[in-house]
Amino acid sequence: MVAAQAAARSIATNEQKLDLLKKVECFIFDCDGVIWLGDKVIDGVPETLDMLRGMGKKVFFVTNNSTKSRAGYMSKFQSLGLNVKAEEIYSSSYAAAAYLESINFQKKVYVIGETGILEELDLKGIRHVGGPGDADKKVTLKSGEFMEHDHDVGAVVVGFDRYINYYKIQYATLCIRENPGCMFIATNRDAVTHLTDAQEWAGNGSMVGAIVGSTKREPTVVGKPSDFMLKNISASLGLRPDQIAMVGDRLDTDIMFGKNGGLATALVLSGVTTPEVLNSPDNKVQPDFVLNALPDLLSVKEKAMVAA
Repeated sequence: MVAAQAAARSIATNEQKLDLLKKVECFIFDCDGVIWLGDKVIDGVPETLDMLRGMGKKVFFVTNNSTKSRAGYMSKFQSLGLNVKAEEIYSSSYAAAAYLESINFQKKVYVIGETGILEELDLKGIRHVGGPGDADKKVTLKSGEFMEHDHDVGAVVVGFDRYINYYKIQYATLCIRENPGCMFIATNRDAVTHLTDAQEWAGNGSMVGAIVGSTKREPTVVGKPSDFMLKNISASLGLRPDQIAMVGDRLDTDIMFGKNGGLATALVLSGVTTPEVLNSPDNKVQPDFVLNALPDLLSVKEKAMVAA
């Protein structure tokens, strides 16, 4: 066990990279920290994706960032010079809408989050209130103040929201606590996120935590590392879990997502996770492979293309 962990913590050798490429038919990539940092594509990523496509591999892009819809992410991929199809993108905003559709949800959704969630709900025909429209609403807490809320709200979806405020927290709290059967859904619970390439920023875990604190309820999480995304992806791809690899920069979401689903896992050190965190005695989540960055795979391009 100790030897296996030590091997997993080492940067993958060329032999290990070739083994990964040989046994995997589809690569699922996290985006922030793997494909890009903030608004900058990581050097060598376009060439790596071209290599994988040239080998006949399927590629899928999964992100816990809910601020954009799949259409919004298409624009970002294109702006970075990346050739990606809409059906290859799976955001947590889409996951929230897909989850509600899967349970035949008929009521309204109150949204703490940005336009990505609203756009995906619209595409599924799911009614919603809140979102960016509540960004400027304030609570004065004057004597006798009472906040009304929509009693037809049957789910509160909490995604990353740069404009979260006390009004939104109270409205979500009222819906969850007072509307019978109202669900509490989180797109993800990431502690931090790469909103820019300059530093890490507080993630959706802080927004979700506020609602957990006021309602004493735990949410249904639809993003990584929950299994909803994986089941939906596997079905759409028609592949077994052992034919898929998850590549990400987070141990507690990306790698755990892969481990929970029986996928091969590859951690890249170009994002959130540092070698110190990976090698810490407190870390219990071990990836199958470790890469400095995704373009490490280019070191075996010639051999891999011949084998394909």
